[in-house]
Amino acid sequence: MATSGMVFIGVALLLVASTSAQLNETFYAKSCPGGVQAVTNVITAAVHSDRRFAAALLRLHFHDCFVRGCDGSVLLASTPGSKAEKDAGPNLSLQGFGLIDQAKAALEKQCPGIFSCADILALAARDAISAIGGPKWRVFLGRRDGSISSATEAVQNLPADTLSYSGLIANFAKKGLNEADMVVLSGAHTIGLTHCSKVTPRLYNFPGGNGSDPYLNSTFVVAEKKLCPNTAAAQGNLIPMDGTNGGQTFDVNYYTNVLNHKAIFKSDDALVSTSSGRSKVTTLAGSKTIFFSAFGSAMEKMSKVGVLTGTQGKIRTVCSKK
Repeated sequence: MATSGMVFIGVALLLVASTSAQLNETFYAKSCPGGVQAVTNVITAAVHSDRRFAAALLRLHFHDCFVRGCDGSVLLASTPGSKAEKDAGPNLSLQGFGLIDQAKAALEKQCPGIFSCADILALAARDAISAIGGPKWRVFLGRRDGSISSATEAVQNLPADTLSYSGLIANFAKKGLNEADMVVLSGAHTIGLTHCSKVTPRLYNFPGGNGSDPYLNSTFVVAEKKLCPNTAAAQGNLIPMDGTNGGQTFDVNYYTNVLNHKAIFKSDDALVSTSSGRSKVTTLAGSKTIFFSAFGSAMEKMSKVGVLTGTQGKIRTVCSKK
């Protein structure tokens, strides 16, 4: 049984590698010349107008790839009797859909029925991060769009912010991403916002004098309590996941905060709960060059997870509709 299982896994990996190998950077050079630049123009203009779109678009791509692969299924709207990914609990705070629609509309005028929504997502994430001074990585194109979107699958596949180190490794491994990829991609928390409801349990619900999680840095606790009072009304307040430099600068400070017990999520804390994780976090905290290079490589790898190519899937003309 063990031998046959290994053969099956090997064949599966070969199929995945073969599918992703069909992607290339110049996929639309003849069928939609100028299409890639059209996406870049829309995204860059939006991010320059509001830097918060960078985190939104990066997260949108990540949440797409972790459910059924990078097939644009996160963009699909729910239908009667079928709740789509975007309406799953972990995805209710996703933003940036309008920008993807805007880019798609521009492409449909330029080269109708050619450019996939999944490829727009991959380009948008790269262009958005580059626009705020983050790394710029290669985007290999040729994905096709899926037609299935399940809220249940989103809940089952997306990593929870309470996962342990081993839980995070296992979750990412299911997508063909290794331990190093997981630690590097967690660095996306250097930008973006979350709700106070995500941190208030750690600020107020522990036994002891001030009610805070004793793991957290005391200075961090004081600062977060000012932003997130222990009231029902404050739970919806938005706070930066990395408050350094206003929370919208793509840098290594997230890792410094993790080392100093100044991170929001338990899954952030988990990165330094093992010697292996701590070593990786320490290295990334010490070098912007290493972090940027590693992040770009990990994003290239993630963006090829479970892609549909060739005659698989379809090209949706409206990203929210099958």
